[in-house]
Amino acid sequence: MKVGRNDPCPCDSGKKYKHCCIHTASEQHLALRDELAAVLAMNPDLTFDELNLVAEKHVNKSNNQGHPDFCGLSPNQMLNWLHAPFKELDWVSISTPSDLSSCPVMRYLELILDEAMQQGGSFKATTRGNLPAKLAKNASALLPEFALAKHNTNITISDYMGSSEGKINALHYARVLAEIAGIIYLRSGRFHIKKTAQKQYEKAGIQAFFLPMLEAVTTQYNWRYLDGWEDSVDLREFWLFMLWRLQSHASVDKLGEEVAVAFPQLLGQLPESIYSSSEQMLTRIIEVRFITRFLEYWGFLIASPLRFTETGKLLPTHIEIQPLLNQTFQFKI
Repeated sequence: MKVGRNDPCPCDSGKKYKHCCIHTASEQHLALRDELAAVLAMNPDLTFDELNLVAEKHVNKSNNQGHPDFCGLSPNQMLNWLHAPFKELDWVSISTPSDLSSCPVMRYLELILDEAMQQGGSFKATTRGNLPAKLAKNASALLPEFALAKHNTNITISDYMGSSEGKINALHYARVLAEIAGIIYLRSGRFHIKKTAQKQYEKAGIQAFFLPMLEAVTTQYNWRYLDGWEDSVDLREFWLFMLWRLQSHASVDKLGEEVAVAFPQLLGQLPESIYSSSEQMLTRIIEVRFITRFLEYWGFLIASPLRFTETGKLLPTHIEIQPLLNQTFQFKI
């Protein structure tokens, strides 16, 4: 069905079609029309079916050509990264590193599994349904072993240290992921390891759960869970594109700009603010949900805390890519 100029844009940006994707669509239609006209001028006796083949070849060629808005990716490559199942992603190899000692999420999962295995496969939860204080204490003791920015090693504000699961965001995050991934479950006031997970752990150790946990965070976990922003931006769909770009330049601001250009519909999903533009808000959301509460929790990078100049100007976040990221993801673009 043809989309009218004043109809909502099919990209779900919330904008009218004439204010959103109509220009891109028009450019594509004009290019196709010009090519068909040129072919007809040279071959006036072509049948309708033959013209359809020419049009099909044109569309296929366009879909396989790199596009500047996608930083050189073709529409078909982008389509794969946005919608393909985790195990069917192309142009990237995802591996389990041999050493996960620098990965907070996996170290916390190891603590949980060891506690359960020592007690026959389960252990008692708190009255609130959280991990016991003993486990939180052991998780806090791991802090010196992680490569983290300075603000994350301060006990008063650290996501990696506290007296209970509710005060250690990274530990709570790891426990939630383990439940989503089907490794553990809470029943009758106790945390249990699934029987199949027990066998996997005995056979392959914590490495057995690295990819299932990674798949859980990129496909099922709600990235808005630990913040209170009122927006409808779901970044999970774009995680691989963002990771590819960040691995290439390690700049949060540049990443925000690239995402805004590649997926302009996201800007329309952000509430108006007198304090920041929609582009600035998108960059801030990417920094919190993708960089801090995904990549840093996994030990893939170190992100510096927010810093300001003497005049109050916000300085760019400094990113340090860690070996674990390059060991896990190898892009073939």
